[in-house]
Amino acid sequence: MSEAVLERQGHLALVTLNRPERRNALSKALLLRLGEIGRQLAQDPDVRAVVLTGAGDRAFCAGADLKERSQMSDDEIRAQLSLYQSELGWLSAPHFPTIAALNGAALGGGLELALMCDLRVAVREAELGLPETRLAIIPGAGGTQRLVRVVGEARAKELILLGRRLTADEALQLGLVHRVVAKQKQLLSKTLEFIQPILEGAPIAQRAALRAIAAASDQPLDAGLAIERECYEACLTSADRKEALAAFVEKRKPVFSGK
Repeated sequence: MSEAVLERQGHLALVTLNRPERRNALSKALLLRLGEIGRQLAQDPDVRAVVLTGAGDRAFCAGADLKERSQMSDDEIRAQLSLYQSELGWLSAPHFPTIAALNGAALGGGLELALMCDLRVAVREAELGLPETRLAIIPGAGGTQRLVRVVGEARAKELILLGRRLTADEALQLGLVHRVVAKQKQLLSKTLEFIQPILEGAPIAQRAALRAIAAASDQPLDAGLAIERECYEACLTSADRKEALAAFVEKRKPVFSGK
């Protein structure tokens, strides 16, 4: 049985964490499998969006596999932490928009995994949190950095120091998730409905937007504006921009080729 399953639906890639018996916990094998999938998708020009979800109805991802972790030496744990960047970093790279569809609990490394994605949709019964300080550690897969960028420093301190668990509706109020779906069986269909403009959109413009938005977090304003201009230039010379203008004049829906 594969630790994660990749399915293609046109321009969409659906990646499913496939360890429901372990609440889709992040084992070393799962991390390596996700890295393999990411490298494959990054080479596919037809991919316009990736949806990441979990198997079963209990958890999107319960975080690190603590059973496996308990058998590791300190050096092995350090090596495992490095895999979060090397094998999961593609989720935050501007290749294509990534969307986490939270079918259940997203705790610890599970929430960190979701935070690597550009957008998040959660089923109403999902719980979200970073409880690591209660285990005498801190989030080690980027949670202290990404959570601050999403909800602000004050809220991030509250959630991490108290180890608070949020309901999906609370997470929506904080901006931690973008949509809440009432019924488990509707999660994927509602997620696809939400991201349909991405699947029908202009891939070059979407990649450019992701790169420019990222610059806002780690660059001074002047440098960010320069990157924005570079990204705009990539769109300006694209066939998709010409198609958008032609469709506007002809009063029809544009069909983007990604060129």
